[in-house]
Amino acid sequence: MMTEAVSYSTDEMMTVAASRLLKNGNVCFVGIGLPSAAANLARLLHAPDAVLIYESGTIGAKPQVLPLSIGDNELADTADFIVSIPEIFSYWLQAGRIDVGFLGAAQIDCHGNINTTVIGDYNHPVTRLPGAGGAPEIATAAKQVFLILRQSLRSFVGQLDFITSAGYLQGGDSAAAAGIRGKGPTHVITDFGVLQPDPLTKELCMTALHPGKTLQQAREATGWPLKAAAHLLTVPPPTAVELSMLRALMQRTANAHELAA
Repeated sequence: MMTEAVSYSTDEMMTVAASRLLKNGNVCFVGIGLPSAAANLARLLHAPDAVLIYESGTIGAKPQVLPLSIGDNELADTADFIVSIPEIFSYWLQAGRIDVGFLGAAQIDCHGNINTTVIGDYNHPVTRLPGAGGAPEIATAAKQVFLILRQSLRSFVGQLDFITSAGYLQGGDSAAAAGIRGKGPTHVITDFGVLQPDPLTKELCMTALHPGKTLQQAREATGWPLKAAAHLLTVPPPTAVELSMLRALMQRTANAHELAA
């Protein structure tokens, strides 16, 4: 018996694919935007005991609508408890209690270093970005990092305009030699698929493609010679349940922010 294919957007595919990586019980330091959507979708679906932490000091946040910022009241209202920002970083993050850092970026290089500071020269930038926030500490102190961003020649660059947060630095064992304790960016989720670091060189390689995407398309959207796994996997498309839950979350968010405006 044939079943009708479920249609979905690029952002929905990315968010669902990213959400599947978060495990039940993980303590996750969450960034705003797509990382927050993915982490909360995971909490609503398969990871109800995931502990979501936001930079403002909210621990165990269970937002019913996605926050506009780390200072959104929705996070404080739904958190198990709230601590100071110094405590969140010193006692939770730097003490090694964060399983996953879930981040976005404006630019990334082949070794998973990211830029959220400026596009162009630092002193005379073409675009000034939101900045570092807590990302440098999250990227280096979380046990592992998930990154989610669209793949293009503007975002996947041969050389960053500015290194905001370290990934694997120059590759190989350079991050460990610099004292970075975590595993670094173990998964990079894009609109083409999933990249993971080579075990030895730490260069990001394509390991899985989203349905309908090709390796050639991904390579044309990458500012370095993109390598790929010998056996590329295909990311399963979103299920009807995943899409229904995600769309309900996004609709609640849109309704709440419209009322607030």
